[in-house]
Amino acid sequence: LTVRCLNFDFIGTNPDESTEDVGTIQAPTSWRTVLQDPATTELLFDFYAKTEPPRSSKAMEAVILISSIRRSLFPTDKDRAAFLGRLIGGIRELLKNQTGLQHQDNYHQFCRLLGRLKANYQLSEMVKTEGYLEWLELAANFTVQSIRNWQYSTNSIHYLLALWGRLVAAVPYVRPETGARGHVQHLEKQVLLVAETYIEAMLGSVETVLRSDGALDDPLDDEGSLKEQLDRLPVICRFQYGPIANLILQKFDPLLGQYRELMAHMGTNSTESAPQDVQQRLAIVEGQLIWLTYLVGTIVGGHSWSSAHMGEGEETIDASLSRRALQLAQGVDYRLTSSNGVGRSDPRLELALLYYFQNFRRVYMFMWDQVSGSSSGSTSGGTVSVVAMNVAKLDSAPSTKQKVYQRMFDHLQMGDHTAVANLIVTKMGNDLKFWPEEQEIVGKTLELLHDMAGGYSSSKLLLTLETVRYLARHHTEDQFPFLSVPANTRHRTTFHSTLTRLLLSPNGEEKLGLTFEQFMEPLVNTLGQIGTLSQADLRSENCRRPLIGVFRDLRGVAASLHNRRTYGFLFELLHPNHLPLLSKVADIWHDQPDVIISVLRFLHEFCHNKANRVNFDQSSPNGILLFRATSDVVCAFGRRLLAAPRPSSDSQAIYKTRYKGMSLALNVLNSALGGNYVCFGVFGLYNDPALENSLDVALQMALSVPLEDVVAYPKLSKAYYGFIEILFRNHKKTVFALDTTIFMQLMTAVHEGLQSSDATLSSLCANTIDHLATFYFTFNGKEKLEVHNLNKHLAAQPNLFSSLTATLFNLLLFGPPQNHWAVIRPMLSLMLASETSFAAYKDHLLSSQSADNQAKLNEALNKLLADVNRSLDSANRDRFTQKLTAFRVTARAFLTL
Repeated sequence: LTVRCLNFDFIGTNPDESTEDVGTIQAPTSWRTVLQDPATTELLFDFYAKTEPPRSSKAMEAVILISSIRRSLFPTDKDRAAFLGRLIGGIRELLKNQTGLQHQDNYHQFCRLLGRLKANYQLSEMVKTEGYLEWLELAANFTVQSIRNWQYSTNSIHYLLALWGRLVAAVPYVRPETGARGHVQHLEKQVLLVAETYIEAMLGSVETVLRSDGALDDPLDDEGSLKEQLDRLPVICRFQYGPIANLILQKFDPLLGQYRELMAHMGTNSTESAPQDVQQRLAIVEGQLIWLTYLVGTIVGGHSWSSAHMGEGEETIDASLSRRALQLAQGVDYRLTSSNGVGRSDPRLELALLYYFQNFRRVYMFMWDQVSGSSSGSTSGGTVSVVAMNVAKLDSAPSTKQKVYQRMFDHLQMGDHTAVANLIVTKMGNDLKFWPEEQEIVGKTLELLHDMAGGYSSSKLLLTLETVRYLARHHTEDQFPFLSVPANTRHRTTFHSTLTRLLLSPNGEEKLGLTFEQFMEPLVNTLGQIGTLSQADLRSENCRRPLIGVFRDLRGVAASLHNRRTYGFLFELLHPNHLPLLSKVADIWHDQPDVIISVLRFLHEFCHNKANRVNFDQSSPNGILLFRATSDVVCAFGRRLLAAPRPSSDSQAIYKTRYKGMSLALNVLNSALGGNYVCFGVFGLYNDPALENSLDVALQMALSVPLEDVVAYPKLSKAYYGFIEILFRNHKKTVFALDTTIFMQLMTAVHEGLQSSDATLSSLCANTIDHLATFYFTFNGKEKLEVHNLNKHLAAQPNLFSSLTATLFNLLLFGPPQNHWAVIRPMLSLMLASETSFAAYKDHLLSSQSADNQAKLNEALNKLLADVNRSLDSANRDRFTQKLTAFRVTARAFLTL
């Protein structure tokens, strides 16, 4: 019996073992009789009832799988309905007798089964089965029970919530006349029960966890299942929004009152200094407020703007929920500022508030400019925003969305949207000020600020706020200590990129009353101070933090420059006084990864020509000056790196100390060489060594890495192959003048990279081969130094082209399909550059096939070569590409390896 069971299970899970939730199972038709036979399901349920885990949970898994069988397996809908009836009957029996559910394993699998049910059957089908109402009631009771005992079932709760969420979501799609009478009312009753229990249980959990002194895990700390549960809630709660919201408000108001009393009682002291019993009460109240804030956040975030789902009056409920959350934020904030950061609340409460703000922003923060015309004419001297004008012209009555939006803020009773936004942003400013060492809070706050600055209308609103002006004027460590905490260096970049983005948005400078130069002043001053130091002072420890900081900040600023005008601002500020500092730092700090990486990252951002922003006038030498500065940095760092003794390959630190910097340096050079803002011919004419030196150092760096290491570190390999591709594209003279052994070393690396499973790498290598073959085909036989050098290499290594041709064709015919586009590109140029190698490969391939396959293959090859001209213009290339694809499909049908 067991064997049979497990056997079935194995065939069932076959399609994809990696995901936890099985989709539908494509069972073969020959099993139809077994699967339809009522005995099968009964057998599994009986087996489950009579054994102990882990066997019984295996049986349960089999039931889950069997419930996911594809539709087309059942000849008629009637059979399928009968099958569903048996399933629901089985589950009903189990729920009535609570069979085997006391075991954790069984219990988890059973929750999964309930969650799967609705995914595979439509509600309209479930309603029709007999005993549906009884099943509903039992399922609801089971859910309520498991939520009450949440300690044992945190991981399974979200399956149950999923079942209810899916049931509720399907209600509008069920025709009223189907199925048992009154099933909707029945569902409403049960859903209300489930939601109420959930809220009560989670609030109760706070006290239970505290009383257990660390014996129980707090569900708030388990981010994964917390998020799963929150995602499922909005649908359920909005189904019975009025009663559920009232329940939340009944809980929220007394708690707010208690919290205020406790706050008043504490005054400006920190929580730790309070007596024990007060601390305990405070912890419970804060914990419950955290749950409520998360609930309000997720429910308000579930508000949908699509007209079909907008329930009348829902926004007023949203407003009353939001009012509580914003008042809480004010209270926490007031305590934080009045006590100058001593009276802090639980950091998780701050995170919950941020979660709520993020949802509030998503739902209620994209209409500023549309409404601001009508409600707040006072902003910026009575100019009504253009969007509002256009809206007014088209349609004098406000749209439904605007009405809803207005009603929402009228009900909030906390001022119009500008006031609300100011409250949120001020709270965020204070978070940055008083929580410098809580990385998660800083990170989430900056993420929220960044999202607000990214939105079209919310960024306009931000510009009018006092707090944002303050941020833009005081973005230094004295005002915001989080900038000086070493662990937050990554956040410095985000912070500055957001501020720069706001400052440079339309009319940003005048609204913030601040020019770009004034904004950059603190950074430029720091650079100036560091620039005056002698070599020994520059290397002192006091310089480490300011150096890392200033380059991180500059990288953030550079990341937000999107056009020629703004890029020009920054270039003017840094050139001629501060750019030379970069190579000095790269030379002196070359062995300290944290410093050197912030320098190289900034430089990579600064010389990356995105949106064609690095674009100087024709007579301007700036492009060449920028390349010189870049070249100096790469050479200074590269020479030091090459001179340093190389750590052994198996040491853990080799990537951090050597390869990370190296791949960044190559990337910097790649963006400078491929940025199209320098005319490289000039360097040779005027004997300027900048280009030659940087290519030389970069080549030495690239060749110092053994091939297995290039393959082992993905970031390094992208930089490495990118560099080789640019060399073959624009600097053939340099490449072909290399020594033959070195040239062949590069070609071996390209040959390896061509067979990589990463499509980016294989296409870089294919392009490299294309540049080589195209050059050879175009210039062979002409009097040119490069041709002479290349022929020298080919004479030393006569089978270069033929081995490349063989590899490319093998990849095309026998390789994985995702690389096939990458491989096609160089085929035509290779065939034209060396026709003998193609002929040789063709004979070899024919000889490996059987006689009738040879005839087919010959025919396919002749088709492939018909009307292809001996030229590399794009029309000819495209035609050949299409033919190659067709050839690949035909040949793969009959070829044998």
